[in-house]
Amino acid sequence: MSKFKKWMKASLLISGISILLLLIVTVNSETIETVLKIKYEYIVLAVIMHIVAYFMWALRTKSMCQGIDYKIKFLSCVKIVTAGKFAASITPSSIGGEPLRIELLHQNELPIGRASAIVLGERFMDAFLILFSAPVALYILRDGFSDSSLDIVFIMGEFILMSVLLIMLYGLLRPENLKRIIRFIAIKLTKLLGKKREDQIYHVLKKIDSEFYNFHASLRMLLREGRTSLACGMLFTVFYWLFLFSILPVILMGLNLNPPVIITFAAQILLLIITAVPITPGASGVAELGATTLFSVFVVPSLIGITVITWRVLTYYMNLLVGGFVSIKIAKDTELINRLFG
Repeated sequence: MSKFKKWMKASLLISGISILLLLIVTVNSETIETVLKIKYEYIVLAVIMHIVAYFMWALRTKSMCQGIDYKIKFLSCVKIVTAGKFAASITPSSIGGEPLRIELLHQNELPIGRASAIVLGERFMDAFLILFSAPVALYILRDGFSDSSLDIVFIMGEFILMSVLLIMLYGLLRPENLKRIIRFIAIKLTKLLGKKREDQIYHVLKKIDSEFYNFHASLRMLLREGRTSLACGMLFTVFYWLFLFSILPVILMGLNLNPPVIITFAAQILLLIITAVPITPGASGVAELGATTLFSVFVVPSLIGITVITWRVLTYYMNLLVGGFVSIKIAKDTELINRLFG
């Protein structure tokens, strides 16, 4: 729990300092004049679009669960998604979201192995879409910035996403090798934690074998019998990102700007590549700095600060607010967070 609190504090502190610096550097009389003329109906629309994005992800989860013959309520999926977004928002490279979603799916009667297959499948879809959209985004923004240091960040982000895809593919093509690796890691961790008795190690390995079977059986079922659910899952993935990416141009419309929608999408795709580099909890600081650099291609300097701050509030702080509220409502949430982050 102490680690959870540290991540939370660090995330909010870094993000808060970044926002304060943005305000100091960018706010002027033109900024104030624009804020006074803001069209709040567009901000409300942006909030609604983020909520719809939650629903798209929840529908994806529900669809993929149906693909492995597990029925789960839509409302339960919404809770799982929003709680997962909360955990992802306070951990480096969003790594906290997956374990929490797996555990919450398990609480909804999915075996750990099958829940892992669902979450891994969702991660694969996201990574696949972003990875193959990135070259197009780079092409669109090729003349927008000239900072060579950004190339290094993009390469690192692409490498991380590509590694995720390759690990997933390796698990599909060579399941036995992956199981041996997991068993090896489990044995080392068990001994490291002081659990040296043979019966304890045997229990851990038996559990791994059982859950790995569930995991791979679920993937096979999705790829063979659940292809319709898988296709629906990919469709909901596209809709999820479309709604999420549309928040920025809607914000710009609220600031009385005429945003180039395709370019705003391209900038956000590249920003996802940057924030994939696990530097700070919830990509705090990194997201603000990256957004300031990328959004400056289509936003004037006097409005870049207020644009980034509004976008960050609606896409990051909203995850903390909604996800935190939902997490509190989830049964045994404190115990769950203790297990995952303590």
